[in-house]
Amino acid sequence: MVRQEEGIPSCWQRKSSGTTWIKHSLRWAFFQANPPTREYLYKILVVGDLGTGKTSIIRRYVHNIFSTNYKSTIGVDFALKVVQWSSEIIVRLQLWDIAGQERFGNMTRVYYKGALGAFVVYDVTRPQSFEGVTKWKQDLDAKVTLPGAWGGGHIPVVLLANKSDLLQDGHGQAIQPQEMDKFCQEQGFAHWFETSAKDNTNIDEAARYLIQSIVSLEEEYGALEDPDDDSIQLDHTKPPESSSSGCC
Repeated sequence: MVRQEEGIPSCWQRKSSGTTWIKHSLRWAFFQANPPTREYLYKILVVGDLGTGKTSIIRRYVHNIFSTNYKSTIGVDFALKVVQWSSEIIVRLQLWDIAGQERFGNMTRVYYKGALGAFVVYDVTRPQSFEGVTKWKQDLDAKVTLPGAWGGGHIPVVLLANKSDLLQDGHGQAIQPQEMDKFCQEQGFAHWFETSAKDNTNIDEAARYLIQSIVSLEEEYGALEDPDDDSIQLDHTKPPESSSSGCC
């Protein structure tokens, strides 16, 4: 008589010796406890006017550190964050820290290429930096879109109202949530968060929201077969092979 075990594939449920049956059972138990792992690579842009705290946000998120001694980014900088999103999904984030003055240059199209999401950052104590938010969003919408396999629309963009810790010290003007909700809806932002790199306020929450937005696209449309060639390889880099040409 064939022994039937609920949950084990029928192809494994055959007449067999006790030893073979135990092997099949152990193999199935291991498969259930160790499901196949999927890895996603997402390029994320972090943009905003000069001095809004973009680099501080990235360093807080990636390294959990904060310092007031950062130098302004020139051009673009990169950081890598590996996130165990679930038991089956690992997300590798490439965070592109775009210098604030780059919006006035002609390199942003190159920097933006292949991005699947973005943060736009402004300083809550500097109203003029909020004026740049709309321009940054327009710049993103004009220069980068989702892959055609994912519908080709605008990439999800999250607005970060940064340096909220300074509001407690009487600097800046208190944020009105209803007004921010309306603004984000009108401008096409996926969501907004009041953040502080110094106090580590809502940094992880904002990142999780953006990752979830991209993972949802992945689950809806399927994995991208051909990752963008512009992706910067920050790990798993193969060392160059030594030359045998005899040149020195």
